[in-house]
Formats: sequence, structure tokens, C-alpha cells
Amino acid sequence: MINDLLKEAEEFIRSCFRELNKTEQELENRLDEINQQILSQGYYGHTAVELEYGAKVAWRNSNRCIGRLFWDHLTVIDKRSVNTEEEIIEALFEHIEYATNKGRIRPTITIFSQKAPNKTVRIWNHQLVRYAGYKTEQGVLGDPHSVSFTETCINHLGWEPKFGKFDVLPLVIQINENHPKLVEIPEILLLDVPIRHPQYKWFEDLNLKWYAVPIISDMILEIGGITYSAAPFNGWYMGTEIGARNLADELRYNMLPQIGNLMELDTKSNISLWKDRALLELNTAVLHSFKEDGVSIVDHHTAAQQFKKFEEKEMEIGRSVSGDWTWLIPPLAPATTHIFHKPYTNEIIKPNYFYQPKPY
Repeated sequence: MINDLLKEAEEFIRSCFRELNKTEQELENRLDEINQQILSQGYYGHTAVELEYGAKVAWRNSNRCIGRLFWDHLTVIDKRSVNTEEEIIEALFEHIEYATNKGRIRPTITIFSQKAPNKTVRIWNHQLVRYAGYKTEQGVLGDPHSVSFTETCINHLGWEPKFGKFDVLPLVIQINENHPKLVEIPEILLLDVPIRHPQYKWFEDLNLKWYAVPIISDMILEIGGITYSAAPFNGWYMGTEIGARNLADELRYNMLPQIGNLMELDTKSNISLWKDRALLELNTAVLHSFKEDGVSIVDHHTAAQQFKKFEEKEMEIGRSVSGDWTWLIPPLAPATTHIFHKPYTNEIIKPNYFYQPKPY
């Protein structure tokens, strides 16, 4: 265990100091310091510079992310000194406000204290902003993806359900084995985009909307053998995440049949390609709405071009690009992008972000 940590720490520090153009003497001094910390207490602490570098490179190494061109523009907020649930909640509110930036989304990560034998911080939410899902006799009301977490909030944590289609879930924070703390996000911090279509006026009658910023909050950040179990991060949306998945998937909001009917398409025949046509107009509506409201978003064609630029820049530096092809191809018109026609090695390189078991 100690030997593994020593090895991972050394690999990370060597990479970090090399990319940041530190001297050989600075490297050796830092390695000595880290070795002493690990041997005496079983772990070590990152400097602010190492933490920022590690978080950014974790994004650069994220095999499933098509938006890696902007990895070096990540704002890293160091909240490792925070010790109470109240302070954590306040930091999460700050993250939402800073990242949202009135629609001009800023890629941001807030990092809380590292996982240690006497300290574990967990955020129970999948994303800081997410809609509730309620099981009813008529099916799921709201987001089916959130049903389990919604039931946990209601049945075990005392949250009062509102039974709406787009109810923002509360934040749930836990330190160690303490009772989880639940708090509502102030409405003033929330930015939703009502979805409408540039041609179809009936689209507004669907009363669809989506939140502006996808802040992933249930993954761990691993840097040089050190684990940060609470490190929420965000970029901005690619349109298809909302229009071809969240609002379109049969196991999510499943809006395609209703849109197909309103478009007067033949929804009984696959040959009519009604799903494709409804899907296209739903994605058109999402992009139109975000753009019209001044909220950052990228279409999948532009995102693929940006990823190609990322690949070219990495190649110039001499770094290979790994990737999970099944995630990198967009769910709409994937064959129109260069990614579809290119193989990728799905090699996991650290620092990186990883899934962790749910705490509920």
C-alpha cells in the first residue's frame, strides 16, 4: 500500500514538475519531502500548484470527454481547508454561482479535503443541479434517472416533494459517518433554459426546460495516489446531451413520441424515420433556446472539430490521445464527425476522474 502510494506520487510529481518546467533540484527536494510525509503518516498533501495541475490534467486524460480542448482553462477552487457541512454547502453555492456566470459558463472544479482514515467528504447528488423523479401509478413524473435519489431524500432525509416535472433536488452532504445534511439550492442561483423552437410555436406548449450547467458531483478525483471523494466539476453542455439523451431517451423524459405526433409524422412506421426527424427538431430547439438566452452550449459538430484540434495539439507536444469511442461519438449524426471513423485506445491514464459507489 505504502509502496504503491510512493510510486504513484513519484510518477505524478515527475510529470507535474517536468510540464511546469521546474528544476531538477526542486524535483528532488519535493520528492524527499513527499517520501517523508508518506513514511511518517501514510499519505501526503498536494501543494496548490500540484492540485491545480492535477485537476486540469485529469480533465485532459478523461477518455469519455469530447471537450478536452479547454482543459487548461479549468478554474480550480481549493476548499481543502473546509471542515463543516455548512462550509461545504456554502462552497457549493459559490461554485454554482461562479460556474453559471449569468449564462457565460466557466469550467470549474471545487476540491474538498482528500480522503483519509479520519475524514471523508461525500456529495450524494449525481450533479449539483438535477431534476427529481417520482414514481406514480401513471409512470415516472420528472426524471427517471433520479428516482432512487429522490426516494432517498423523501423517505430517509425528510425532503418535501413538490411533484413537478422539473423540480430541482436538494443538495445532500455527508462528512464521515455523520447524518447527511440536506439543503435546498436558493432559487437565485439556479438558471434554467425554457426550450422553444425557432419555427414550431407549439414547442413552447410542451413546457420543457433544462438547467444551464452540468456540475458532476459524484465522481472522485485521483491525483498521484491521493483520492478526493468530493470534487464537483463542470464544463458547458453539448446540445445532444440534453436534446438526444436527457429529453429524448426512452428511460428519461422520452419526448420523441409527443414531438413526432405534434409534427404530424407517421409514428407507427420506422420507415418514416419519425424518431430521427423528431430528434433533429428537439436538438434544434435546445441549441436555439440556449443561444437565444445567452447560455453557453456547443453543437456536436463544433465539439468534434474542437476535439480534432485537441488531438492535433497533443500530437504536436508528443502526447498520445486515449479515448472511449462509444462516449466520444455524438448520439446524433455520429458518422458525420471524424471521431466515428477513427479508432482510439481506451487506456486509463492518471490523474483522472473515476466513479465511486453510491453512499445510499
